[in-house]
Amino acid sequence: MDVPGFDDDLPAHVERALTAFLGRAGDEIVRTEPSVAAGIDVLSGFVLCGGKRIRPTFAWWGWRGAGGAASGEAAEGALQVVASLELIQACALIHDDLIDSSDSRRGNPTVHVASAKVHADHGWLGSPATFGLATAVLVGDLALAWADDMFAEAPLPAQTLAKARPAWRAMRTEVLAGQYLDVRTQAVGDASPEAALRIDRLKTAAYTVQRPLHLGAALAGADDRLVDTLLEFGGDVGVAFQLRDDLLGVFGDPSVTGKPAGDDLREGKRTLLVALGLRLADERGDRTAAKVIADAIGKADLSDTAVDAVREALTSVGAVGAVEHRIDDLTASAMAALERAHLAEPAPAALADLVGKATRRTS
Repeated sequence: MDVPGFDDDLPAHVERALTAFLGRAGDEIVRTEPSVAAGIDVLSGFVLCGGKRIRPTFAWWGWRGAGGAASGEAAEGALQVVASLELIQACALIHDDLIDSSDSRRGNPTVHVASAKVHADHGWLGSPATFGLATAVLVGDLALAWADDMFAEAPLPAQTLAKARPAWRAMRTEVLAGQYLDVRTQAVGDASPEAALRIDRLKTAAYTVQRPLHLGAALAGADDRLVDTLLEFGGDVGVAFQLRDDLLGVFGDPSVTGKPAGDDLREGKRTLLVALGLRLADERGDRTAAKVIADAIGKADLSDTAVDAVREALTSVGAVGAVEHRIDDLTASAMAALERAHLAEPAPAALADLVGKATRRTS
């Protein structure tokens, strides 16, 4: 019978794997050019300063559910692979904050903002903002490059890593495609619920749940049937996760979420919550609510009072209730798929718990 191994405190083991990799990844370049250490420290600080480790967790339970061991040499190799997802996440978040002009992340200044401050504090030449932008782009790129290195260096047989490569490649492409679709949707002003859901499935569901599960299961040798069922489960959970995130972006407590309430509105994000708000307001002939919602989208200086008005409008037209209902439906569908998967214990209970945390979270 499997000993608990890494199951008991997976985030701590992910942290251990990341710390070990980041501690050695830059050694060669720093010996050649010591000043680069400052940029590497920015990346290490960002990766190790917090985060829910959601993607490695789903990947780990894909591994365990497909029969992967909880401890031992193979488990250590799988741990390194799933931990490497945090470097892709770092790239996505650092670049996302830059694209959205966000000032804070996890309660701290974003990389581009913090880097601009370093420039200004030292009185360096040129524009602090330009330096901050360039640093964020390059640090994010480094994170993506090192994610590949961490994956490839995992102590697993070459044929085992090869089985996971399709999931890895698909995930990288899908998250970038989702990010582009998000930017393009904002640019063309597509406020339809259908567009919002396409972004949710690519940018969040595929990248946060589906492909991590696929990756872990593939490492353990899962067959196509199991992978397909996990992808179905992950798609529903991932969209539900994003819908909860949309609600928190407007209604969340900044002291808990680490981001100012209403930032999604200020950034012009065309979320399903906003899309349904506009559609339902139009269907009800509520021009006041429609105007309140529409005027808030993309307004960078949106006040807290205006955010409160948007909250009231979204609630009154039924958009909040509709999103909550969709989360419930997706959760039920995901749980049905999880039951059909017939995963090895204790993965079913662990994944059921993750579903609850993803769909009922407050941060």
